[in-house]
Amino acid sequence: MTPTHTPYDGSSKPFAIGLKQADPRDWIELDGHLDAYLAEKDRLYAELPDKVFVAEPDTRPAQREVLDLLVAHLTERFPETYSLENGRCTIAGTGRTVDVENPGDNPLIAASKLVQEDLILMRQGGNGWRLAAGSLCFPSSWKLTEKFGLPMHDIHGPVPGFGPGTRMAELIARMFDKLAVLVERFNWSIQADGSLYHPLSDRQRLARSAETATTFPGADVAAHAFIRVERQTLRKLPVSGDVLFTIRIHLDPLAVLARHKDRARLAASFAEQLMSLDRDQLDYKGLAADRDRLVGFLGDVAKAG
Repeated sequence: MTPTHTPYDGSSKPFAIGLKQADPRDWIELDGHLDAYLAEKDRLYAELPDKVFVAEPDTRPAQREVLDLLVAHLTERFPETYSLENGRCTIAGTGRTVDVENPGDNPLIAASKLVQEDLILMRQGGNGWRLAAGSLCFPSSWKLTEKFGLPMHDIHGPVPGFGPGTRMAELIARMFDKLAVLVERFNWSIQADGSLYHPLSDRQRLARSAETATTFPGADVAAHAFIRVERQTLRKLPVSGDVLFTIRIHLDPLAVLARHKDRARLAASFAEQLMSLDRDQLDYKGLAADRDRLVGFLGDVAKAG
């Protein structure tokens, strides 16, 4: 198993915007875990529908725009996997077909059932860009229902240095206003299991920070820790003018670094990034109690080279 993305190698800095232009062909990522991700989305829609999907009533045209763009992209970019016939998009190897001609009241749900990515619609209003609709089956320690309808600066309120009135909040607002091409950024975190569905309320985050209890029981931190990498893309929709935010989650056991061909450099860089985090940043990532243990493991990997 080799990690697909390694932003902890120094190419992406924690708590930085870090946007770069992306090739439109690489808008959506496809790998051998497609069926498993879609099955988990099906489970969440069946068991927790109100927790994984929200939408303002007047976003349906924009949701439809997203669905049409996705179907066009997927059938052209991955014709061996996606095919369109009689208004239905068939996903090879999964036994799934999605009705894309008559997707119901919320076409974004149909769109989300085609891909491993989560899909968030941001809409401009009097208080900036707000979360107007979203399918979020794989949250990285936040809750869709808490952020629904909030402007970007309030969504980022718990993130150190990104809340209302900060320079970062102003930069993000300007970037959304001027967005003209597909851009991407990466983020990473470390969690104690391999769950894709990983919600956390702002209240739970504060409680976790106050407790500073270990996340990884036992002496062997690598036996429990998973690296969670988010690949995020942003594109402005040509018709509605809304911004579509995609989030693709990659999960790898921390132990895979010890078997990576470039393990010494990756482990050393990862340890350096962890050591660079201040207390507020460590609390936000839930790593205040475990940073030193993680750095110790990574240091051993780097030395073993």
